[in-house]
Amino acid sequence: MAEFNYFNYFTEIEEHFWRKRGAHLLVSPLDWAIVETWQKAGIPLEAVLKGIDRAFESYGRSRRGSVGRPLKSLAYCVDAVLDAAAEAQEIAAGKGPEAHVRHATAEPFSREELTGYFDDNIRKLRAAAEKCAGASPGLAKRFIEILRGVEEAKTMVDAPSALDLEELERRLTVLEDKLSATLTSAADAETMLAVRREMDRALAPYRRKMSAEQLAIVERQYLQKRLFENYRVPRLSLYYLK
Repeated sequence: MAEFNYFNYFTEIEEHFWRKRGAHLLVSPLDWAIVETWQKAGIPLEAVLKGIDRAFESYGRSRRGSVGRPLKSLAYCVDAVLDAAAEAQEIAAGKGPEAHVRHATAEPFSREELTGYFDDNIRKLRAAAEKCAGASPGLAKRFIEILRGVEEAKTMVDAPSALDLEELERRLTVLEDKLSATLTSAADAETMLAVRREMDRALAPYRRKMSAEQLAIVERQYLQKRLFENYRVPRLSLYYLK
């Protein structure tokens, strides 16, 4: 997947879904979790868009679609997207090995955009550490450790040499994984129960459309998103830079 498409993955899916649905709506936490699942699974953007198109065609032939009820969530598109991804993989396999040539392309973000993104995330991590310093000093310490890692990664942006976005993203992903593990460990039982109740309500209409494996992945992404929001800490991957 081209760098531009990778780092605009969510935006392009979001806008395509809006166009198909004919309404500009806030994307739900469930839809966020589903897109994150596709992105982490490495499903190409083209396959996602093709799957969404097919899902809307199928929905239009259904009883609810025929009476004008809108398709409300990307959860309805899960099977169609996975089918499109499998087709793309088969086509790619049939072409045989190809020499990989890396073409020079314009950086998808300016240095100013990246600097602003890093500075904003550092500020949010510091604010989160200060907020919990009294009640949870151990958690505050972990936030500061991750903050230092973000500051270290930021030196790559400030360097005059060519920017290696793949390496930068790799570092940020490691830090985000550490942050996610920290939040999961720190969350109390009541917080986890509240998120799970909310998640179960959101997933209820779509459980029959997903396999146990698909549900487990979406649930994990949903839980992660809500914990980040609950503690008011930022996602670190460049995937979230809009």
